[in-house]
Amino acid sequence: QVQLVESGGGLVQPGGSLRLSCAASGSIFSINVMGWYRQGPGEERELVAVIFSGGSTNYADSVKGRFTISRDNAKNTVHLQMNSLKPEDTAVYYCNAVLRTTHPSDVPTRYWGQGTQVTVSS
Repeated sequence: QVQLVESGGGLVQPGGSLRLSCAASGSIFSINVMGWYRQGPGEERELVAVIFSGGSTNYADSVKGRFTISRDNAKNTVHLQMNSLKPEDTAVYYCNAVLRTTHPSDVPTRYWGQGTQVTVSS
């Protein structure tokens, strides 16, 4: 069984910073992609940033230059450093991973964390 556990959300003033972390645990064989999605009130879930096993990254246009995603392959963790936060960044942030477990017949499967609330408000 695989679990993704997020941490680091909270309340911050506009212009402030937060760092989100996500740790994947369980019978993991390999992780192809790790990333962050978010869902604001009344909105669809959207991609924020992803990082591939080789280190390449992809960001939503709305966060480019402000957010940085990083990954520790040895610890199966992913981080999202969020700077210059804006009220429109307020959302529940979900960790996401596409991975294979140690089961011999497993195929890459997408897993989600429970989500962590980020609120940007004065």
